[in-house]
Amino acid sequence: MSQVWPGHPYPLGATYDGSGTNFALFSEAAERVELCLFDEDGAERRIELHEKDAFVWHCYLPGILPGQRYGYRVHGPHDPARGLRCNPAKLLLDPYAKAVDGEVSWGQAVFGYPFGDPDGRDPTDSAPHMMKSVVISPFFDWNGDRLPRTPYNETVIYEAHVRGLTISHPGLPERYRGTYAGVAHPLMIEHYQRLGVTAVELMPVHQFVHDEHLLRRGLRNYWGYNSIAFLAPHNAYSSARGPGQQVQEFKQMVKDLHNAGIEVILDVVYNHTAEGNHLGPMLCFRGIDNAAYYRLMEDDPRYYMDYTGTGNTMFVRHPHVLQLIMDSLRYW
Repeated sequence: MSQVWPGHPYPLGATYDGSGTNFALFSEAAERVELCLFDEDGAERRIELHEKDAFVWHCYLPGILPGQRYGYRVHGPHDPARGLRCNPAKLLLDPYAKAVDGEVSWGQAVFGYPFGDPDGRDPTDSAPHMMKSVVISPFFDWNGDRLPRTPYNETVIYEAHVRGLTISHPGLPERYRGTYAGVAHPLMIEHYQRLGVTAVELMPVHQFVHDEHLLRRGLRNYWGYNSIAFLAPHNAYSSARGPGQQVQEFKQMVKDLHNAGIEVILDVVYNHTAEGNHLGPMLCFRGIDNAAYYRLMEDDPRYYMDYTGTGNTMFVRHPHVLQLIMDSLRYW
């Protein structure tokens, strides 16, 4: 792959069309944007995006196929006193990533500032320690699938945690326990129908991050209320291990449940992200356009409005943030 075409500013994210992939990223703060492609060995290739329309940076790459791992580096002003925190040393997830590969490897590299200097800019490359966005295939044979649309007065909802629901089920093959495939396994469908269930409500399935303080204690974030990618099904809940294959598995789960007359409801988290407060990591939104994505203190934009008790609050009055949420709802 050597050609770089202008591409289009919409849709945002990575969009595969059967021949190649269009990449589009919103950032009003950016002065330069690099698209970073990673091969199977982790080697990185950087492509500077020269096209920009209404603060959306974009390009089209012929021959880029589903499974391609990628991220962004955003060059721009670093001035925390004005709410600006660009740092091109940090690899950033695509806010519109429809799949994510890997986990965060916690350490200095994934923080935008040097320890002891919250207003500084850390030069350590975070790419070897970061999860990566993944190009997916949008094609899937739904075979006429339709929502069951059970009347509300007849609805019986079974709230479940994807992992906890089947992780210890002795009747399921081990590889399907705790996965999307396990949720829709014939044994589980029989179980729902025996109970009279008409809808399964899944606790957070958006890609989330295991908090550093939990991992230090040998724990993990079980419940998943720590989102970082609103359009990506959490990769650890997939029995398929190839990059991006969790999307196909999730769709098959929905299709199988619908075929059994069971609706799927998602518990979603849009009011905050896993990046936390001003001492948190730089994984996505903070490095792309901090002042656009987060509500900052008016008298000191170094700090975040924390209406959520998690360190940050999404700035949903910003048109691009509202667009991200609405696009995510429509996508799911």
